[in-house]
This record gives sequence, C-alpha cells and structure tokens, in this order.
Amino acid sequence: MYYKIGEVAGFTELNTSVLRFWENEFEFLKPQKSSSGQRLYSRKDLELILEIKRLLYTERYTLDGVRQKYSSRAASKADNDKINSMQLLEEIKSDLQKIRLRL
Repeated sequence: MYYKIGEVAGFTELNTSVLRFWENEFEFLKPQKSSSGQRLYSRKDLELILEIKRLLYTERYTLDGVRQKYSSRAASKADNDKINSMQLLEEIKSDLQKIRLRL
C-alpha cells in the first residue's frame, strides 16, 4: 500500500515542504513516484519519516547527525550481509565437497 504526500503529512503532522526537504537532505529517503510524478510513500518510508522526526525533534539530532546514524547503520548492515554471504558460501562449498566424495 502506498500513501500520497498529503496523507503522509497528515499522519506525521509535518508539512509537505518538510517531507520534500528531507528527501533532498537524506539520500536514504526516496519514495517511489507514479507515472505522473506524484510521490508514493510505502509503509517503510512512513516509518523512516517518523524515525527521522523523532531523532530531529525529540532526540535533538542535527541533520548531519541523522545522516551519520543512517550511514553507520548501512555500513553495519553491509558488513553483516558480507559475513552472512561468506558463511553461506562456506556451507555450499562444504556440501559440494561431500557430494564430490560420494561420486
């Protein structure tokens, strides 16, 4: 399900101009666009916006602070994905070696 920018503004109690500004400021906030160019926000986008709002307005992060927080999360996720991929490859290698021994 997707939400239009006006709906998201209502849910989050933010102006549409703030949402458009955040899209320019945070590369990780990129809602889809319809064929007519209208922004379409997913539930994940909505949750992200609420998190950004909390960080900025409640936790008093700066814009740079939010960027750094999310870039460190992305780096951590990339590291975890790499480790998981390596473990999966090792398991596949082991399985292939077992099959080879059977042949």
